[in-house]
Amino acid sequence: MADSPHAGMTMTELFFTLISAALINNLVLHLPLGIDPLLRLPEDADRARIHALGIATCALMTFSAVPGKLLADYLLAPLDLGFLRLFVFLPLCVLLIGPLLRLLARALPGLPFAGLDNLLLANAAILGLSLIADDAQVSALTTLMLSLGAGLGFWLVLSLFDDLRQRVCNDDVPSPFRGLPIQLISAGLMAMAFLGFDGLFKS
Repeated sequence: MADSPHAGMTMTELFFTLISAALINNLVLHLPLGIDPLLRLPEDADRARIHALGIATCALMTFSAVPGKLLADYLLAPLDLGFLRLFVFLPLCVLLIGPLLRLLARALPGLPFAGLDNLLLANAAILGLSLIADDAQVSALTTLMLSLGAGLGFWLVLSLFDDLRQRVCNDDVPSPFRGLPIQLISAGLMAMAFLGFDGLFKS
């Protein structure tokens, strides 16, 4: 199988994979994927909704990337149908959104998960993660760590970006930079800050 070279990864290597996906190779700031939900959130969004979106995105990344990896390895690859992976990953991501949001709403009734469907549908990082994991030919366990790290990284960036945006809104920003321009500049500054994590871990 394609994942056999990675089957013997140690716990340390799996931990580094999680941390790397969250901080060093953050999907939102490094590629960037998933920037659209950050920019589409209303400026008056409360912290509870921010955390709800972060949790839902992390869960959806995990529950779509791992089954997608298994389907690609054990169904598409043996039949030499790898070119159909996009038609497997995309419906899998879309079909999981509704049931996952209902499950999270029951498990965490204090968070507002209602109405997050569009933000999850527009998040290219969810589909992109499945494609990245399949291209890297890593094991299902590594894919699990990668998806958890990517989801936690998205949640972290989402929280930090919202806090930064609230601070910017309270400052006297020149009119040409108000709105989307200052948000893109803020995202660029965050990406530069996250570059400081590069080289933190050495294999």
